[in-house]
Amino acid sequence: MSTRATTRPGGRSARVQQSVHQAVRELEAELGRDALTVPLIAARAGVTPSTVYRRWGDLRELLSDVAVERLRPDTPPADHGSLRADLEAWTVQFAEEMSSTAGRTYIRDALVGDPEQGNAARCSDYAAEQLKAIGVRAAGRGEAVPDVETLLDVVVAPLMYRILFRPSDLSAAYADHLVATALGRAAPLSSHKS
Repeated sequence: MSTRATTRPGGRSARVQQSVHQAVRELEAELGRDALTVPLIAARAGVTPSTVYRRWGDLRELLSDVAVERLRPDTPPADHGSLRADLEAWTVQFAEEMSSTAGRTYIRDALVGDPEQGNAARCSDYAAEQLKAIGVRAAGRGEAVPDVETLLDVVVAPLMYRILFRPSDLSAAYADHLVATALGRAAPLSSHKS
C-alpha cells in the first residue's frame, strides 16, 4: 500500500480520504461489495479515478485502508473497577466484534490489500493502545499489571487465530480463560472444545 494512505493527512488530503472512505461505505451498503469499482467510488467521492489510483494503488489497497479505519476502536475501554473485569469485558467485546461477519471481512481486507504488513501493525497498535489504557488505569488502582506484549501474546493472538481459522470454537468462556491465563490464575477449561 502507498505510504501516503497510511499517514494521517491534513487539509485537502484529509478531505479526499474522508470522502473516498465514505463513498466506499455508502456504495458497499447500496450496491454490495462485488459492485465496487475505483471509477464508481471516485465519482461518488467527487474525485478523479487517477486520484484514487495515485493515493491507494488499486481497489484492494483502498478496501484495506477503509478496513483499518473501521477496525479502529471508537471509544476507550470501559472501566469495570478491576483489571480482571476490564480485561474480561474488553476481550469478550473484541472477540464479538472481530468474529462478526463484518469484522472478519475487515480483517481479511486489511491484510490482503497490504503486502508490506503496515496495516497489520496498525491493527495491532489499536489493540495495544486499548490494553495499555486498561493497564494504566489498573496500575493507578494499585493492581499488578502484565505488560502489553504479554497481553497481546496470551489474549489477543489466540483470539485472532480462532477468529480467522476456528470461529466455531470461540466463546466467552474461552475469552475469560485467556484473561485468567494472562493474569496467572487460569484453571483448566474442561468444557471448551480443543
